[in-house]
Amino acid sequence: MKVLRVLTTLGSLLLAGGGLIMMIGNPGPQDYETYATDALSRYLKEQVCPQAANNLGGLIQSYCKTLVDTGRPQIHHLITYSTTRKNYLIFSIYATELSLPSPVPTYKFQTIGVMQQFYTYEAEKL
Repeated sequence: MKVLRVLTTLGSLLLAGGGLIMMIGNPGPQDYETYATDALSRYLKEQVCPQAANNLGGLIQSYCKTLVDTGRPQIHHLITYSTTRKNYLIFSIYATELSLPSPVPTYKFQTIGVMQQFYTYEAEKL
């Protein structure tokens, strides 16, 4: 009986400690904004700029990457104001909907933040 009580107490303490560690490791909005800005900038450079080069000529590719680098503060601002956060203490879910003027399509992203890491589990073009 004493062994069961000790094991139950120990298990409860471990569970509470794990929950506390996860709460401390829950990344905040600023962390997400940095992550999303980096991810979107990388996507633009790797996917959009080469397509622009194919459609408009090779000269545009180098300018495209420079424009992405120059526009990072605006990208960060756009992400900041188009993101909502649901905080569940041990993890957070971030929903970002990027609506840009036509002809650029609208994109929606769902990302989970846990233990100082981010995992985008949904990205769709609307």
